[in-house]
Amino acid sequence: MGTQHNASDGWAGVLDGAGRGALDGLRIADFSRVLAGPYATMLLADLGAEVVKVERPGIGDDTRAWHPPADHDGTSTYFLSVNRNKKSVVLDLTTEAGLEQARALVAESDVLVENFRPGTMERLGLGPRELRARHPELIYCSISGFGSGAGAGIPGYDLLVQAVGGLMSVTGNAEGEPVKAGVALVDVITGLHASLGILAALRHRDATGEGQRVEVNLLGSLLSAMVNQASAFAVAGVVPGRLGNAHPSIAPYETFPAADRPIAIAVGNDRQFAALAEIVGDPGLALDDRFRTNADRVAHRAALRDILTERLGVAGADHWSAVLLAAGVPAGPVNTLDEAFGFARQLGLPGIVDVPAAPAEGSEGRPSRQVASPIALSETPARYRLPPPHLGQHTAEILHRLSDHSSAPKGAAT
Repeated sequence: MGTQHNASDGWAGVLDGAGRGALDGLRIADFSRVLAGPYATMLLADLGAEVVKVERPGIGDDTRAWHPPADHDGTSTYFLSVNRNKKSVVLDLTTEAGLEQARALVAESDVLVENFRPGTMERLGLGPRELRARHPELIYCSISGFGSGAGAGIPGYDLLVQAVGGLMSVTGNAEGEPVKAGVALVDVITGLHASLGILAALRHRDATGEGQRVEVNLLGSLLSAMVNQASAFAVAGVVPGRLGNAHPSIAPYETFPAADRPIAIAVGNDRQFAALAEIVGDPGLALDDRFRTNADRVAHRAALRDILTERLGVAGADHWSAVLLAAGVPAGPVNTLDEAFGFARQLGLPGIVDVPAAPAEGSEGRPSRQVASPIALSETPARYRLPPPHLGQHTAEILHRLSDHSSAPKGAAT
């Protein structure tokens, strides 16, 4: 077994790549770029899959140019965030030679992942029908913005999907304008759905030997991820609006201004509310007819917020967090990202790992700082075998393997 990052990180994963991965032997031809596809393939790579990232000559993944910020070599931190444990091969898909190399790569792969605009892979002769006719065991995963039907021509950018998919309509203050989430959340959710679909398809192939196509799109993923808000419309015809940090069905469940900075308080039941009332010095709140039940508190949210704001304003967020958590009331300060990583470290949860890097041309071979995988497997933990690759770093290795007729067949057993 490899070396853990450090004891406090607990299940952060294996740094030197030793040991067994849950997806060892699985080969993935990754034609995706930017975020949703690369996030999905990185998750699978962390669990042992060999991922070969196909990139354009001279340019590579779009996110290589998305900086600042950048690391010590000038590589975009955006690119670095979703491309560890992968090998980069440069193929020119505008040439027949490049397409032949791509077909050879697919022939040795178990899974193909792509997020080109619908129809692009078909025009290249790399569409699912053609490739699966040659390789019926292939799992072919397509990620799009708005599906392959009437929405095929709409560019799949996260901001656009947050807008047209309704997320922005419920994000922000009621009196303000709609606001997007602070990260490309829809891309991340879609990547999770893609990886789940791939694993389900592999399970089916293990049982039958039959591959299949997996399709996910940003809009469908967002509508699913809207959970209670989407259900409110689907079931009750309710079109929710913006409530700032408040919750449409629970109160108090929002942020409040403490003496120094905001604090989040998430009361989920009457017992927690009684404890909150006691701690802020007003136990009678729990007996007030306006606040006895959650439904009462939701109906009188504004009055309750005014009372709690006055009570909480006498001390800092850290003080309130400590005493409320001790009493079983979910609470915590609104942290900056550095504070969030520090908090995870205090709790012994995985945070940041330094992935060893082998020297490459134009690089000093310094370790790559990576956010640890959140997936904990007791027997086959995530492994950090490779830092994010330089553009084309593994082209010679992969093309040599593809040209070697004695190379091993597809790695994943069926």
